[in-house]
Amino acid sequence: MHSISASKELVMSTQPTQDVLPQGTRIGRTALRVTDLEEVSEFYRTVVGLRVLDQSGSSSILGVEDRPLLVLEEDEDAPRRQRSSAGLFHNAFRVPSRAALGAALDRIRDQWQLSGASDHRVSEALYLRDPEGNGVEIYCDLPRDEWPTADDGRVQISTEPLDLERIEAAAEGSTRAPPETDVGHIHLEVSSLDAFRKFYIDTLGFEVQTTVPAASFVSAGGYHHHIGANTWQHRTEPISGRGLAWFEIVLPEPQALDALRERFIGSQYPLTEADEGLSVMDSDGIEVRYRVDS
Repeated sequence: MHSISASKELVMSTQPTQDVLPQGTRIGRTALRVTDLEEVSEFYRTVVGLRVLDQSGSSSILGVEDRPLLVLEEDEDAPRRQRSSAGLFHNAFRVPSRAALGAALDRIRDQWQLSGASDHRVSEALYLRDPEGNGVEIYCDLPRDEWPTADDGRVQISTEPLDLERIEAAAEGSTRAPPETDVGHIHLEVSSLDAFRKFYIDTLGFEVQTTVPAASFVSAGGYHHHIGANTWQHRTEPISGRGLAWFEIVLPEPQALDALRERFIGSQYPLTEADEGLSVMDSDGIEVRYRVDS
């Protein structure tokens, strides 16, 4: 989630919908289309703290240990993303502790520029941009049993200033993101929240967690959000140019993938079978891939 306004309280709904995604659903890899593979790869290696797991002439896969998190696909002729085009707001890399977040803050201050920081009461987050302007969030969740709840059990989230001194004091210096790091969520800029909800909630099966003016946050299994979407910049056109190429939703069991396949077959969204699972374009032309956890 990105800064919305200080002390603005966000309330998460717990109402289930039909055919929801199962507990254990998560975000897998995300992919970016870039024009300078070396420069962008170096940023994610030295600032975010990922490791290059595999590299070819036109692509680079980065992650932690043997877990791939980010795919960079080089296209030197890719045009700049237009201001009207849907696409990525930020990729959110989740680290396991405040100490790891402090280490990330040290790397950012030493080698890059911090563009924002927020205390969401369920997580603590740092914001920055990569060399080609793609949004990046590095965050850690607070213990789930400490997430504030209302009398009806709904989780309450705020966007408040983050105490950077507290984060800095917890730092355990490291040039690498910990092996537990993953992509906790992805945040999109979309042309229509109604179309976003029709795809990600009504068809795919995520559940609404938080809604604020011009933004919606959805998840599986009661997480605060796996996918965010906003229309703050009034995007009107499908995704194009540099930036997000595709992202991946990982399902915990083959039965969940089979059920998802059936839902898409009866929908308006064309389905493509792939070696690892399925691929479907959302209403803004963003490719979403689905596979079973391995």
